[in-house]
Amino acid sequence: MSILKDILYKVAIEAVKGSTDIAIDKMDFDSRKIEKNDVFIAVRGSISDGHDYIEKAIQQGAVAIVCDTFPETITKGITYVQVKDTNSALAFMAANYFGDPSEKLKLVGITGTNGKTTIASLLYQLFKKAGFKVGLLSTVKILVDVQEYKATHTTPDSITINHYLKEMVENGVEYCFMEVSSHGIHQKRTEALHFVGGIFTNLSHDHLDYHPTFAEYRDVKKSFFDNLPKSAFVLVNIDDKNGPVMLQNTAAKKLTYALKTYADYKAQILENQLSGLLLKINGNEVWVKLIGTFNAYNLLAIYGTAVQLGMESLEVLRLLSDLESVSGRFQFIVSASNITAIVDYAHTPDALENVLKTINDIRTKNEQLITVVGCGGNRDKTKRPVMAGIASDLSDKAILTSDNPRNEAPETIISEMEQGVAPQNYKKLLTITDRKQAIKTACQLAQPNDIILIAGKGHETYQEINGVRHDFDDMKIVKEILEQLHK
Repeated sequence: MSILKDILYKVAIEAVKGSTDIAIDKMDFDSRKIEKNDVFIAVRGSISDGHDYIEKAIQQGAVAIVCDTFPETITKGITYVQVKDTNSALAFMAANYFGDPSEKLKLVGITGTNGKTTIASLLYQLFKKAGFKVGLLSTVKILVDVQEYKATHTTPDSITINHYLKEMVENGVEYCFMEVSSHGIHQKRTEALHFVGGIFTNLSHDHLDYHPTFAEYRDVKKSFFDNLPKSAFVLVNIDDKNGPVMLQNTAAKKLTYALKTYADYKAQILENQLSGLLLKINGNEVWVKLIGTFNAYNLLAIYGTAVQLGMESLEVLRLLSDLESVSGRFQFIVSASNITAIVDYAHTPDALENVLKTINDIRTKNEQLITVVGCGGNRDKTKRPVMAGIASDLSDKAILTSDNPRNEAPETIISEMEQGVAPQNYKKLLTITDRKQAIKTACQLAQPNDIILIAGKGHETYQEINGVRHDFDDMKIVKEILEQLHK
């Protein structure tokens, strides 16, 4: 039980009707979860407006309402708090309600288009190997040290974030690594959190279904760094043209990492093979099990972060060499007939290009590269032709198929993808709507030593069609098909 006025600390309040000196049991922004003695925060979302559910929340037992506009009907005995921004209010109220857990551990946020999950997950892995109790808030899963929970969003809502952070504190967790999405920043989910560090990976074409322009997408990312305290550090990929932008207005300690230009943390790729990378990081060589230029950037960000958090540099290098790849991020198997199948989450043009270029850098060109790729429904449509163009340009064969069509017709999505394929690449192209059949066709076309890339879904173990999630695991499926075809 909490006192309402206590959990309103730091909230920008504009007016109050009733008393804030009342006890509340819990808080929520979902009216369906409201019970007796709760406070309901009327958040304006992209799909629905919490203000439309104020009466329902009161009927279910809410004793207080937090809103940005008072409702026409004021119910006697209910406290109404008008705030400037309900998303911001929710962030501060959640932090206050759970006792500001982010201030009781070292929280590092990772943002950018690609690499967030890999960096957060590998930082978790590295600090666990170093003997610390660690937390992870990622697209793939939530970890409270060794206890695992299912993740539903890249950046969860403020109540969920603070709930898990509190659980981490209670379990003695010292460090937490958190993916920070542009949606999460824009919706103020991270506003009341105390970060000791922030990492910027890169910025490319994504989420333009949510952000009206690329400039807004960039500026939303930038606002995360603008709001970091002087005591924090910012580590940015300075090879990305948006890296310097992220540093412009931050009060935090400014640090850079790069492969191509001078930086605080600099790496050089000495060898790039399917078995791993030989890197020279700040003058010291290290062999790692991950591959590709994009992973060299990820590992450099991890190295810089660990050093900034107080770990000795040679110890960090030792731990880097022991890291295992993240689920659905360049995961590969080699069949009995020597066909290599790679599953990767690449769902943006930049990520797909990075993965395909990595494969092309490693391969001998005496084998075929067959790419299976789709684009999600009800998401940024502008990247569809671009991704198909990249797949057909950089592969020997490209099979366009379904990803998570959601509420769109898969045939429409594939047709829009086809618009980006150059005429000279038509002969390389196949379109197969059923994703399992597309994977099976790729396996049937593959000869010994060929490489199959299955892109877009990575770690996901479902396919969403017309609002229903069906079991679907790219890695499991390709493994079974290859075993059946090439016994």
